[in-house]
This record gives sequence, C-alpha cells and structure tokens, in this order.
Amino acid sequence: MTSTTPPEIASKVEAYIPRFRLTRLLNQDQAGRRISLLGTIDSQPGLLIAERAAFATDHAHLASFPTSLSRVKNLGANDIYFWFLANSGAGKAGGGDLDVPPDFKLNLIYPCTEKHVKKYSAQGVRMVTETPETYASYVKPWIQRQREKGTLNWIFNIIEGRSEQEDVIYRETGEEGFLLLPDLNWDRKTMSSLHLLGLVERRDIWSVRDLKKGEVQWLKHMREKFSDATVKLYPEIEKDQLKLYVHYQPTYHHFHIHIVHVALESGATQAVGKALSLENIISQLETMQGGSEAGFQDVSLTYGLGEASELWEKVFSMVKGGGVPDVASY
Repeated sequence: MTSTTPPEIASKVEAYIPRFRLTRLLNQDQAGRRISLLGTIDSQPGLLIAERAAFATDHAHLASFPTSLSRVKNLGANDIYFWFLANSGAGKAGGGDLDVPPDFKLNLIYPCTEKHVKKYSAQGVRMVTETPETYASYVKPWIQRQREKGTLNWIFNIIEGRSEQEDVIYRETGEEGFLLLPDLNWDRKTMSSLHLLGLVERRDIWSVRDLKKGEVQWLKHMREKFSDATVKLYPEIEKDQLKLYVHYQPTYHHFHIHIVHVALESGATQAVGKALSLENIISQLETMQGGSEAGFQDVSLTYGLGEASELWEKVFSMVKGGGVPDVASY
C-alpha cells in the first residue's frame, strides 16, 4: 500500500510507534486478530489498535509461506485432519530471549478430496428452501452416499477412543452418550474465540432433520452438561457468555453441537439459515403439533449453499431448473 502522507510527516509519525509505552490491554476481538492498547507516548496518553494485515496473494509469497514458518507445533491429528500453532519468522522478539506467542493457527487436510477443495474455494452462494419432500426424495439419499464414502472416520475415531482422548473435556457413555472437546479451529487459549464441539455417540441422528419431540429431554441434558463442563474448565467464562448452535446443512452428517463464546464474531458459519440456536431448536420441538415422533423431518428449512457444492450442483440447481435430480449419480 502506497502512503499519501508527505515524507516529512510520515517520518515524524512513524517514530511514535517505538515510543509507545503500554499501560494496559483494552480489548481483543476478531477472534484475537485485533487488539486495542492504552499507553503513552512521551507521557501523553495514546491508543494503539493493532490488526493483522491481509495475506499477500501473489504466487511467489504464497509458495514460500509454508517454509517461512517457524516453531511449528502440532495440536492434534485425526485421520486426514491436522492442526498446528506456528510463528512467522524466527519466533523471537528482536533477537532477545522473549518468546513471541504463535501468530498462526494452521489446519491441514491431507490428503484432501475434491469436496474439500470446493468447500474452501471462493464461490457464489444461493439461498434454497428444502421442503420435507425434497429432503426425503433427494437430500437424504445424498447424505447417505456421503456417509458411505468414509467421511466420518475422524469422528468415529474420537467416539470409539482411537484419537484425541486426551482432549475430551466431558463424556457420558451409553445409548444417549456424548462427549465434549475443543474444536479444531480454536487456538485453545483465546477465551473470546472459545469454540468447543459436542459429539453424540448415537449414529441414527445425522442432523437436525432427525430430531424429534422425543429427544427434547436428551437435548436439554446435553445443553446443561456442555455448559457446566465449559465453565468449570474455563472459570473466567460464565454460562450466559456461551452460545450453543447446530449447523444445517452441516459439514459432516453426524449430529454435533457447537459451543462458542458470544464474543466470537459471526462469520459465514454463524449466518442466518446456517446456524440454528439449540435453544430455538428445543423450543420449536416442544411446541410442535403431534406426538413424540413429530420433528424436523416435517418442516421446510431455508439455508445458503455454495454454487460449487454437490448439493447445489446435483440437487437444488436441478430443482430450480424444473428438472429431477438423478439420485443414481450421487
């Protein structure tokens, strides 16, 4: 970025930064990527707001990015998913003895699939309304096919005790068992961006679509246990600072609940139609007409879909055009 400030003024104000003396941290937001600092410069009060700059996107910089990292530390590994903390540069402050905290949180998917590539590619988004009939005829068979491809192996590794057991915060076993552990996207230290994941042991509930009135007490029990376990482990957080929600459509079709700090900025994963509040789900189930078998299989759900997603390409784009999705092509 080219400066428009006259050189003599630029030189003067650039000298302010190294003279800034910290008084205290005022705020940390954007999932820890921006900080507001109160301090002084030459005994006069000053406010310094620091935000991580955007990544360079030219090929040369991107090609050298992995090799420019230092102090890469693995946080976890499960099937094809790996996550790390790392430093840019040498990881030392001015060549001194003070260690610089990691400034990168890395997720690695290896080997990745075409589905992963599509998910993380820039793409247009369409809002679709999934009726009970569309779900039963076209979407549920698509979900069944995804599950048959082995995309849930990493979840079953956790549930069956083969990986990440040291990370489990809370667990109940049995027919309605569940467990709680950190989400792989959390750096495990920034409380304002806390993100935990609640996984159920039962395999008959793929998504919110499979929830029925008969599951209300189970959902309430999980809600309380997840909240209790979180504030017990992280006493600086109170229950009314937690937000519990589920995704639809979820990235993977094994029922799970996200537990996040309310200060975590609402990005695409918490957009309208994508994130459904657990409180609202419970309330909607309780007030539905019918007996214990009434549930979300009976309602229409509206949500956003990426244009590169299989669900858009093979189902909803066909429905929009007046065609019939080819279930056999899944």
